[in-house]
Amino acid sequence: MTHSPEQAERIRKVQRTGAYLLLIVCTAAFLLPLLWMITTSLKDARSVLEFPPRFLPEEFHWENYWNAWNSTSFNRFLANSVLLTGLQVIGSLISCVLPAYAFARLRSRLRGPMFAAMLATMMIPGQVTLVPKFIMFSKLDMVDTYWPIVLPSFFGTALYIFLLRQFFTTIPQELVDSARIDGAGELRILWRIMIPLSKPAIATVTLMAFIGNWSEYLDPLIYLRTTELYTVPLGIALFRGQFEQQYQLMMAVSLMALVPVVVVFLAAQKHFIRGITMTGISGR
Repeated sequence: MTHSPEQAERIRKVQRTGAYLLLIVCTAAFLLPLLWMITTSLKDARSVLEFPPRFLPEEFHWENYWNAWNSTSFNRFLANSVLLTGLQVIGSLISCVLPAYAFARLRSRLRGPMFAAMLATMMIPGQVTLVPKFIMFSKLDMVDTYWPIVLPSFFGTALYIFLLRQFFTTIPQELVDSARIDGAGELRILWRIMIPLSKPAIATVTLMAFIGNWSEYLDPLIYLRTTELYTVPLGIALFRGQFEQQYQLMMAVSLMALVPVVVVFLAAQKHFIRGITMTGISGR
């Protein structure tokens, strides 16, 4: 059935309006928990537990943020998280860029099988290696230190290696061959050519490593015993007392912990989107 140009334009407008309405509903559904966190962080202890719940508080208690910051030495936990996350991001970049370049550009009979074996490790749940890792670090007397949390990031992550390798294969081989003819070694090619041209992929890996490590709760919970070594997620858990739950302070400190993630994501958003869309273009 054919439509006149006016009818076709009217149908397109209806479809576009429906798509926008659907996007608005989905956005509201995703934003509702965040808005609930914000309003809960501004309530007093009584209003948090009242039933039926009230979305907006009768009185905004901005002092909750100050109380949350000072009640658990949050500045100490924040400094610990910044230190650990920074070291883990650096370790991930160093340990993932090198094998990704090797898988993308170096020729070897074992390259295919080794790449397949690396990808197979992505199917192993982290819980499977949890006990062996704890026993190993216990034998090395590293429990209650940052070593069990930092060291694994210097041994590579299969997902990050895969993303970087896929992006490296999109860079023209002629650039690499020209550098080799000029006498450049593999590390110089990586540093001078591949890394500058792979900023979107590196930004993607940096962002993913930052977000994943910043919000990590399980590893610090297992290995850290001293409160002064706690990270932000463990600090938030301190608000769950034995006899009372200070939900308003938990929401306040959770929102403060969310700020660095939002800032880093907004700063790297353009490179992150480009890195995600570019990886996987070449499947060599």
